[in-house]
Amino acid sequence: MERTYIKEAFKSKGKALLKGWVHDTRDLKKVRFIVLKDITGRIQVTGIDGKTDKKTFDLMDNLKRESAIEIIGELKDSKQAPGGKEILPESITIIAPAKDPLPIDVSDFSKTELPLRLDNRFLDFHTKKAQSIFKVQSTIAQAFREFMIENDGIEVFPPSLIGASSEGGTELFKAKYFEKEAYLSQSCQLYKQMFACSMEKVFAIFTAWRAEKHNTTRHLNEARQLDYEEAFADDKKVMEVLGKCMQFMVKKVIEERAEELETLNVKLKIPKIKYLTFKETAELMKKEKVKMPAHDLSGEAERKLDELFPDTVVMVHDWPLKGKPFYIMPEGKDSSKGFDAIWKGMEICSGGQRVHLPEILEKRLPELNLDPKDFKDYIDSFRYGAPPHAGWALGLERLTMLSLGLDNIREAVPFPRDRERLTP
Repeated sequence: MERTYIKEAFKSKGKALLKGWVHDTRDLKKVRFIVLKDITGRIQVTGIDGKTDKKTFDLMDNLKRESAIEIIGELKDSKQAPGGKEILPESITIIAPAKDPLPIDVSDFSKTELPLRLDNRFLDFHTKKAQSIFKVQSTIAQAFREFMIENDGIEVFPPSLIGASSEGGTELFKAKYFEKEAYLSQSCQLYKQMFACSMEKVFAIFTAWRAEKHNTTRHLNEARQLDYEEAFADDKKVMEVLGKCMQFMVKKVIEERAEELETLNVKLKIPKIKYLTFKETAELMKKEKVKMPAHDLSGEAERKLDELFPDTVVMVHDWPLKGKPFYIMPEGKDSSKGFDAIWKGMEICSGGQRVHLPEILEKRLPELNLDPKDFKDYIDSFRYGAPPHAGWALGLERLTMLSLGLDNIREAVPFPRDRERLTP
């Protein structure tokens, strides 16, 4: 008999084979209930003393929560059962028993603290909350791919092992690569630029490693980036692409994940788009009596932008040159063609027009204490018909966290990697 998923079972009648996990049990002596769950939903299993096969009825009294089981039975309409449908079991087979007691509470009302849940993440995935988060995250990633493909983007797969820093700075994870020293990539930045200078519009979902020793609710040491790069484009062009992409992804989540949003008690809105120069933002913060650094936005300033412009992606552009990496195109003496995007009180994206002129790179790198020799291949790639180009990178986990109003970014990572956590 072919398996019926629970979601399909609510539209079916007659005999069915269901597989899933024991979410809950209840014993009223003459009647025993199981709530069976699979990835599509939950259904009530009802055993009746004297009507249900005795072996099956007895088994219903000893099933441990989260055990994987198989049920063959008759699907019946029932006004008393949740959702109006139940299955009357003819046989129950234990596929994989769960050890009792469970190390964490996986009920819908679990109060288990996040660190313990992360220690037992394999079991935490059984919860409706965790499943809802990662279903939404999957939709965000697939919507990103869909938007890019519809707009003639080509997906590329840059390397994760590199021979020199891709972002500048020294906070890199070192790795032994045969007789050489290598690093885990901070970004696919340099490679996506080289791709774009021939393939014009490229995108990647890329894993990036950052060795900064922070310990906050918004940072990770291993994260996924949604990267985009476009040739014959400037910062203004790719900001427009970013705004449309954000609206597309949020719209998809609203349309396709209504049940998950309800589970997480989230009311998501398609964001508006607003443009502010860095200078305008600084003046606005001064007026609002919010302090911010000379070359960056403070966390307080990011939150104030959300307060002033709710449900809006704020593109802060014309960024001070000192606040941007070596590959961002200068504009005048102190300004650049770099930008950050702020949504729901936090930076979600950084981007800008890139330097495509070797002589500017050779000047900028030493200014940031970087050796041009370490970037020879990268610099040389712009000597052979490399046009102006621009792009950006969105943090997938941070986007998930903000979309769902999560308190800690680790909620949006299946197996977080931070300063303290390398297992499971």
